[in-house]
Amino acid sequence: MAKRKKENLKSSKNKMLFVMVLFALLWTGLLGRAAWLQLYKGADLSRLALRQHLAAELERGERGSIFDRNGNLLATSVEASSLYIRPVNVKDVGRTVTKLSKILGISRSKLKKSLSKKSNFIWIKRQLDDRTANKIKQAELPGVYLTTEFVRLYPYNHLAGQLLGFSGIDGKGLEGLEKEFNDRLAGRKAQFVVQRDASGRRLYLDEMGREVDIRGKDIHLTIDSHLQSVAENTLVETIKKYDAKWGTAIVVEVATGEILALANCPRFNPNIFRTSSPKTWRNRAAIDVVEPGSTMKPFLIAAALKHGVITPEKLIDCEGGRWNLNGKYIKDTHKYGWLPAHKVLRYSSNIGSAKIGLELGAQNYHKFLLDVGFGRKTGLPLPGDRVGSIRPAADWNEIDLAAGAFGQGIGVTALQMAKAFLCVANKGIAKPLRLVQSPRSEEDEAPKRIFSADVAEKVLSMMREVVQEDGTGRRARISGTTVAGKSGTAQKAGKGGYGDQYMASFVGMVPGYNPEYIVVVLVDSPSVNHYGGTVAAPVVKTIMTEALAYYGKLPEKQNSLPVMAAKMETSSEMPKKAVRLNSALKAVSGETVPDVKGMPIRRAVEIMVKKGFIPKLKGQGMTIIKQVPPAGDKWPEEKNAEIVLWLS
Repeated sequence: MAKRKKENLKSSKNKMLFVMVLFALLWTGLLGRAAWLQLYKGADLSRLALRQHLAAELERGERGSIFDRNGNLLATSVEASSLYIRPVNVKDVGRTVTKLSKILGISRSKLKKSLSKKSNFIWIKRQLDDRTANKIKQAELPGVYLTTEFVRLYPYNHLAGQLLGFSGIDGKGLEGLEKEFNDRLAGRKAQFVVQRDASGRRLYLDEMGREVDIRGKDIHLTIDSHLQSVAENTLVETIKKYDAKWGTAIVVEVATGEILALANCPRFNPNIFRTSSPKTWRNRAAIDVVEPGSTMKPFLIAAALKHGVITPEKLIDCEGGRWNLNGKYIKDTHKYGWLPAHKVLRYSSNIGSAKIGLELGAQNYHKFLLDVGFGRKTGLPLPGDRVGSIRPAADWNEIDLAAGAFGQGIGVTALQMAKAFLCVANKGIAKPLRLVQSPRSEEDEAPKRIFSADVAEKVLSMMREVVQEDGTGRRARISGTTVAGKSGTAQKAGKGGYGDQYMASFVGMVPGYNPEYIVVVLVDSPSVNHYGGTVAAPVVKTIMTEALAYYGKLPEKQNSLPVMAAKMETSSEMPKKAVRLNSALKAVSGETVPDVKGMPIRRAVEIMVKKGFIPKLKGQGMTIIKQVPPAGDKWPEEKNAEIVLWLS
């Protein structure tokens, strides 16, 4: 009996030992497996697990915004839903076709054709309104998906339309700065999207499951919206008054070379670009090559002074207003006799200029024009920036040289003229024009002296005579300050030679001593009167006067000028119920969020931007119907806080 008990006890111990060894092996295996998964396969398994929580959507990020120099929003994007299908995931073709046809108003046959395709991704309709998108969601159709896209919006409508350009339905820039900076502005694509995080915020991830920022980058221009509005409105009035074809105006700050305004007329609203012709989209200041006429004469004078061909007092026979050169007659508007060189410029004598040009020589004149920026691109980031049309000096005969001396037979752009006159205003130093504050260009040309400060001052003195004395620019005078300027009236060439159409132009610099601003204006084919001193000079005067008033530099005797907002409301397409700018500023100064419901989008965005917030715009339309945070709440302390405005 004792022996039997001993054997049973030994058997129990063996069983216990076996169980313990078995459990030890099992735990060792489990721990080894866990260690292997954690240490060697952890990263891969983590990505696989993450992807199970992702919605397989293709989504492009929001396009970057465009701002003016003061932070005013010139171009932004608004969220919109777009519809696509994956035919392989559609379970009931008949029901899907019936529902979509009823909601979208698309024929059943067209939808059936789309569903029969073997593609895994087919667009059905882009940029739906909110009501239609909600109906699609409620239908709950397998294989039918909504994704977020962005509609480009230009809050100021036509303001700087040709300069900004526009982008297409796929978010690709097609014209203007939208095209030139497309790589920077365009949002990147996200392969997977986490639907919402705990805060309701969308997260974008790449194919590796890492969070990425797919929003495009912003750009900040040197343009000032106020001066841009002034230039456009003044051009509109002049084009209408003289029944002209088109006009362009450029305002440049001398100290920096920054372009404060670049206006084209007729105006163009990029919000509705499909309703306009490509002719209206043209940024004529950069693209259109024109014969400048007498606005080229200051450069002739500068070149002649540089090479010692003339002095300001050198007398030149202007032949009584008519001169035969190799069988071709050159005429003046008045019968001038002997004139000193400074009065050749003051009275804009073609004959006197031609004689100076012949004495200067083609090589010297041609090289000088190239040195100040003609015959080459301006270097500005603008699509279609032209080199102009200046033939090699070796191809010029005496007639060509004489005509080129008074701005005929050569082709330039308005921006090239602005750049060349910037050299005069900068005491003979050529500097680049600038249009973009951020990002800064790494390829800006270094300043280069072209002629002496003494030559520049003599040219400026003669240009002051054009306006302040009895010259051709008297209509550009501003009471209380001096203005330097030059008019141009170029006969336009046609198929059969020069006809009865003219390009009227004027370039003004203010103050006339040590200029701070340059204004270049071109008006094409004006009727009634075609002289630059009559048609274009008053435009320059208005723009310069308002610029001086805006910057607080206008003499006190001048009347105060209307602010941009007031003037834009009478001439733009914005609703008349828009709030005045001073009301907006008052609202911004408070500690609580103002009520912007019912406001036009331009005013509402302006209020938010001036407080330091860039609002997110949702829906379509031009009037605010809902806002977050609501009116009366305190402004968020964090500058990156989300502010949303809904449009209708």
